Amino acid sequence: MGDALNVGVIGLGYWGPNILRNFCKAKNSNVIICCDIDRDRYKRIEKIYPWIAYTKKSSEVLENPDIHAVAITTPVSKHYELAKSALESGKHVLISKPITSSLKQAERLVKIAQKNKLVLMVDHTFLYHPAVIKLKDLVSSNELGDLYYIDSVRMNLGLFQHDISVLWDLAPHDISIMLHLIDEPVKWVQATGASHAGQKVESMVYITIQFENGILGHCHLNWLAPVKVRLTTIVGSSKMAVYDDNLVAEKVKVYDSGITVNNNIDDIYKTLIQYRRGDIYSPIIESTEALESEVNHFIKCVNNGVQPLTDGSSSLNIMRIIESAQKSILNNGKRIRVFS
Repeated sequence: MGDALNVGVIGLGYWGPNILRNFCKAKNSNVIICCDIDRDRYKRIEKIYPWIAYTKKSSEVLENPDIHAVAITTPVSKHYELAKSALESGKHVLISKPITSSLKQAERLVKIAQKNKLVLMVDHTFLYHPAVIKLKDLVSSNELGDLYYIDSVRMNLGLFQHDISVLWDLAPHDISIMLHLIDEPVKWVQATGASHAGQKVESMVYITIQFENGILGHCHLNWLAPVKVRLTTIVGSSKMAVYDDNLVAEKVKVYDSGITVNNNIDDIYKTLIQYRRGDIYSPIIESTEALESEVNHFIKCVNNGVQPLTDGSSSLNIMRIIESAQKSILNNGKRIRVFS
């Protein structure tokens, strides 16, 4: 395949226009056609990109022999059938998170992509964010020391989804970040949740994730909160780091803070905990848009036959944790073992 990647975009709702914008911005891609059942959505897009064709029928994208790759940003309930059809038609796929509405469906898509030697990449955008890349550098370089725990809070007033719960909507963000930073097997998952405003699905969820090496992860996900919070705290034996995605500048701060334990082997009651409060600094974070980096990464992987950072296989562990959390909620917060 040449450098020019012909792309079709299915879904022009909340996230679709952002995907479309970045494919149009990329030098080595060419958006041929967009698909959405709502004509009004396309009319808004047409004013910006008048050269792109439009259709209400996804089959006109999936069966188009000139299309090399398809970006799918529809409701999750449509993901599996659309991605399956695209892969079986020989097209590479970039799909918004979560990859599907069940682990079994995700596993089937991964097998189809592998069989047909196609790229199946999931839109876990935060792993391409310069701030998360910096956090990975801090962990990999051991600047934070041995990790103790990661705590994340992702809440806002909205956006209520009609087809999935807050668990399926927001957890993929924080779980993908945790797995990326910790890179260790998960032992068990425990979760509780609550539904509000007459909704059948959870609008608030707490998840605890126990990793095999003793590191603990915790997520607070909430659609019903008075303030918007996007905060991740990483605590290690040497230093701590805080990632606040709401900040325009200094999104990551590193704290030279922690504790030191002085054990007295003769008298356990004389064991001392010393608190260390040192300097705080904010590392330089690039201003590149995460979605721009992600789209360029997808194009590069397709053209060069490279495995994506967020390929279908890597998304399976995220799906296992989400399904385990859902099972835990349905079983009154019972700990659920996770098997990879």
